[in-house]
Amino acid sequence: MPEALPIATIRTQVTVPLRFPDGYATVARVFSFKGLMDGREHLAFGLGDWAGALDRLAVGGEAPLVRPHSECLTGDVFGSQRCDCGPQLREAVQRITEAGGFLLYLRQEGRGIGLYAKLDAYALQDAGLDTYQANVALGRGEDERDYSAAAQMLATLGVPRIRLLSSNPDKAEQLTRLGVEIAERVPTSVFLSPANADYLAAKASKAAEAAESAQ
Repeated sequence: MPEALPIATIRTQVTVPLRFPDGYATVARVFSFKGLMDGREHLAFGLGDWAGALDRLAVGGEAPLVRPHSECLTGDVFGSQRCDCGPQLREAVQRITEAGGFLLYLRQEGRGIGLYAKLDAYALQDAGLDTYQANVALGRGEDERDYSAAAQMLATLGVPRIRLLSSNPDKAEQLTRLGVEIAERVPTSVFLSPANADYLAAKASKAAEAAESAQ
């Protein structure tokens, strides 16, 4: 049985033009919410023909493309090369705009441990630990992200079934457990650079471990 979640409501919605450093531009309908169970200020960005995607879903058509994207100040805003978050965000906005759907921007910096702790983890990575080992060395979980609020947001928007834009099996597992039907998993691209090679290798290893344990 899916986990029962409190009902959230839409707090406000506004139209926001978006432009990325490479010049790509689009328009989003940005939704804020009341009643999200973790009390954080998560946002949903309706991109492309998101309303048409909801209409198609309602009559049994293709599910909207959705990416839950965890906030990364260093990568999303300042273009840090230590992770692939900024390029993933840029890719997701364009792909969702083309398909029609939603980007859920989740305030879960540093896989849920917060910005300052993430920087502490960076220091430990500089000393030789990988991104997951560094979190544990700080007394935190390898990945503390929880997608309950994301499931609430989708329910509020009327999106019970999605095409999930993510290569992270934990997102699919959590959302399924929370009652969101995953019609398809759409992998993200790989954005490899010399600065993030070890980070991506650790992510790939962790994903492989998760897939093996699920079998």
